[in-house]
Amino acid sequence: MELPYIINIQRYSIHDGDGIRTTVFFKGCGLSCLWCHNPESQSYSRDVMYSREKCSSCGKCIEICPHKAIHFEDEVPVTDREICQKCETCLDWCLNNARDIVGKQYTINELMREIEKDRMFYEESKGGVTLSGGEVMSQNMEYIVALLKKLKKSGINVNIDTCGFAPLDNFKAVLPYADMFLYDVKHLDSDTHKKFTGQGNELILSNLKAISDMGAKINIRIPVIDGVNADDKSMGDIIDYLKKNINVYRVNLLPYHNTGSHKYEKLGRDYLDEQLKVPSDERMEQLKAMFISNGFPDVKIGG
Repeated sequence: MELPYIINIQRYSIHDGDGIRTTVFFKGCGLSCLWCHNPESQSYSRDVMYSREKCSSCGKCIEICPHKAIHFEDEVPVTDREICQKCETCLDWCLNNARDIVGKQYTINELMREIEKDRMFYEESKGGVTLSGGEVMSQNMEYIVALLKKLKKSGINVNIDTCGFAPLDNFKAVLPYADMFLYDVKHLDSDTHKKFTGQGNELILSNLKAISDMGAKINIRIPVIDGVNADDKSMGDIIDYLKKNINVYRVNLLPYHNTGSHKYEKLGRDYLDEQLKVPSDERMEQLKAMFISNGFPDVKIGG
């Protein structure tokens, strides 16, 4: 069985569903959201991350790299990511821990052992495990379904955190084992959605409607971004769609933040967020009131 890459196992998470949870972040996503605060999760393969502020420019990584993938530019070690084989040799020789390779594979039994360490927190808080990403629903589904079966057999509550951009058959496969879907809705206009995420929203909305019709418990999560969807028209369109089509358990309005911007530099990428702005606290309260007045009683600001 092909093992997916995992970038993080986050313990004591309180923002990914009810109770205290362990969130497993899978690597790889079909969207490339402009505001993504985990850009290291977008690629399905491992990534090199380099922290300039930790680096002393000693050049040991250049000297030791067996593939000659690192060279100096203005006294800064630069990795040619096309040549780099992610062999991790440079990590062993970096005295300042300025380099990292993101993405680790776990067998299902290895991952279950990590998850079971937190069982006491799940039981005391009525929490559980959240599978996130990246995009968990676009991973190897043989692995994901086998993992879900083990979690279910162990009596552990499971949430699926998804952007919805994956084949419908994948959702059908996990539906018997998922206690709740944390489902992102970003924009109702497909062209605008594509502008900011790289893909249209047709598949996302059709999957959402399908799993709602099949009885899934759905927590809608909306990243609220001034300049993208924080205006009355955009949010009103989302409200109208949800009212007409989706059985919604809860709505989370997630104000945009740029706390992940430093990761782009570590990946050798530019952070293209100049047009994005954080909505004010007042605006977030106004949007919450819009949802409540339209018949959504359980609306929270934040995760």
